[in-house]
Amino acid sequence: MKGLNVFAAFLTGAIVGTAVGLLFAPEKGEDTRTKIAEILRKKGIRLSKAEMENLIDEIADVKDEEAE
Repeated sequence: MKGLNVFAAFLTGAIVGTAVGLLFAPEKGEDTRTKIAEILRKKGIRLSKAEMENLIDEIADVKDEEAE
């Protein structure tokens, strides 16, 4: 009976963990890029797709440097 309780607790934890992960997961990259582009357009800044990709790369590089 104890083995069944341990398994039930493990299974419940896995389900709750999965649900929480899905709720708090970041958006897809494409959605984030679209939001960034919209914010920039509202400020009067227009970037081509290549310029947007370069900006994203630069932001990611800065973030990585700060994490170190």
